[in-house]
Amino acid sequence: MPQVLRDDVYRRPLATALDRLGLGPGWRCVDVGAGGGDVTVALAEMVGSGGRVYAVDSDPRARDEAAQAAAAFSQVLAITQAAEDLILPEPVDLAFCRFLLMHVIDPALVLAKMAGAVRPGGWVVAQEPITSAGRIDGLAMSMPGARHPDVGALLPALVVPAGLEMVDAWAEAPAGAGPGPVADYLASLTGVDPGDDPVVLPPLVTVIGRVPDAV
Repeated sequence: MPQVLRDDVYRRPLATALDRLGLGPGWRCVDVGAGGGDVTVALAEMVGSGGRVYAVDSDPRARDEAAQAAAAFSQVLAITQAAEDLILPEPVDLAFCRFLLMHVIDPALVLAKMAGAVRPGGWVVAQEPITSAGRIDGLAMSMPGARHPDVGALLPALVVPAGLEMVDAWAEAPAGAGPGPVADYLASLTGVDPGDDPVVLPPLVTVIGRVPDAV
């Protein structure tokens, strides 16, 4: 498994989803809302030089970060594009997003756009949090900067209306107390060091949808 997946605090749901699909050499993928490029790099490592990964982000600075993170991979193409306007040069085998739908205006529209970018029989994977279910020292977390901080709770209901077949859905929540990756992640996310307080990060809901085969 690539180092970037091992180091990710939400590594298990990400690795589980990609393993479930059998992602491997030659796949064509799009990482929608690529941000710093961690998932883009993971995908590039797994698809190899014969595959292709589109790193899409609406923020040119984030696109540049993703491109820099994946500079060693010629199979990565970075694109500045809003998720609501997703159009790719070719159909892909997998469209992936994480921590994206919580920020967009219309999560259902974006999920449908992702489905439209995938070939018949291909896959859409979305991972989104239920922020208010996270806890710091027993108190509920909040993310006032997000439009839909609890979109993970609604995510399974968006799959079929997006034109996808529901394959699987589950939720996982990393937890910890004291110094460690969970505390470090929370500090990077909120700017607040939880110290020795127990932390349960927001559950991350994963859905796997499949584009129906062409008739």
